[in-house]
Amino acid sequence: MLAKKVKELRKKKGISQDKLAREANVSYNTIVKIETGGSKNPTVLTLAGIAKALGVSLDDLAKGCSKDTK
Repeated sequence: MLAKKVKELRKKKGISQDKLAREANVSYNTIVKIETGGSKNPTVLTLAGIAKALGVSLDDLAKGCSKDTK
């Protein structure tokens, strides 16, 4: 799940949600929504910024993240 992955990588890097938002050039609310699962479909540009800020590739960020097929 993307929410868990972003939060896990952010904590591993030791940065706050606010700092991640600034480094990824997205709003703080965007980070909160992604980490809590409130943003089900973030844009590729948003994810690319987050991946870059976390020091991982977009592929690595997306690994293990798939759409729910319920």
